[in-house]
Amino acid sequence: MVAAVGCCEATNPNLVGIVADPSTPCESGARSRPAPGAEWDRRTTLKSLAAAAGVIAISGCDTAPEDGAVRLRLAFCGQLLCVVPYEVARVRGHFAAEGLAVELVYTRGGNAAMQALVGGAVEYAGTSFDVALQAAANGAAIRRVASTGRLPLFALATAPGTAGAIDAPAALAGRTIGISALGNADHALLLFLLERAGVDAGTVRFAAIGTNVFDALRLAQVDAAMLQEPALTLIVEAGGRELANFMELEEARRHLGGTYEFMGVSVRAEERDARVPEIRRLAAALARGLDDTRSLPPAEVVAALPDALVAGGDVARLERVIDRYRRSLYPERVALDLEAAARVMQAQEVAGLLQPGEVDLDRLLDPAALDGQESAP
Repeated sequence: MVAAVGCCEATNPNLVGIVADPSTPCESGARSRPAPGAEWDRRTTLKSLAAAAGVIAISGCDTAPEDGAVRLRLAFCGQLLCVVPYEVARVRGHFAAEGLAVELVYTRGGNAAMQALVGGAVEYAGTSFDVALQAAANGAAIRRVASTGRLPLFALATAPGTAGAIDAPAALAGRTIGISALGNADHALLLFLLERAGVDAGTVRFAAIGTNVFDALRLAQVDAAMLQEPALTLIVEAGGRELANFMELEEARRHLGGTYEFMGVSVRAEERDARVPEIRRLAAALARGLDDTRSLPPAEVVAALPDALVAGGDVARLERVIDRYRRSLYPERVALDLEAAARVMQAQEVAGLLQPGEVDLDRLLDPAALDGQESAP
């Protein structure tokens, strides 16, 4: 079995409960609303984080923070390609240079990271924009203030045996496509792609396979599938065909119409104004981390990652993956791309995960934070 670099998680975070146990399968289906009277508080969330020992690891500064440094905790999904610029910024001292002592808190997924933010266990959360949208739809008072990833970490590829017959997304009508689960980010993205390609989603069969999509595709149990790396590279080596690689900027422009907001940083709305100077310093450090990630030799980028993230993996392959995608995945600046965010919301609406008008993007997105401006009333 070949594991993807990242995790598979639903786009519908339930903001009630505890940080997920690693043995719990990803949820799918309709979004859950908080139960009446259920509330998150700091104590509950911290207890949940502590109970998840082994699920969550804290990667802090390599040395004791300098006197006067502002201590921050930033939780995020441990998806490897998402965390790269954060770890690069930490290891190369960019947080410290801004007077920040940042703890990077790894969680089992973006949903858990958002739960930690909403519950007050951390000051910031780095998640995919799908997660931020669903959190806002569930009533979470958050503001998205910076972007560190502008493309989704998926690609659509055929099985080796169908590579000759399926040469474009438009040829998927009547075919079976493997996804992680109904309602997950890959499913929503696929539905958006099919709509743009003029394919009636009702003519396509969706096989919810879980995390082992690669083997199902390799064994021709499905005609095509949504994959992450390194599964994509391996299926192409086995004779499969890339139909749409959303990790490539030009491919995303062709199939999605442009960039597609992915990884970024959110803060609690009630703390936003007080934290604006801090947000600007955090963003400046992340901007330098992005620049390093895009320009350093791949071996130096990989060397910045915690051993636990790369242990047992093919480091040379990881370096090649980073070298191939980094200038597409990671933006030149951390400023929010409003059009890219709107595409994600449109995909969520196409998938039925959001109703039109359910989330006010002007309220969720906060580009003014990086300009040091107060939020609108």
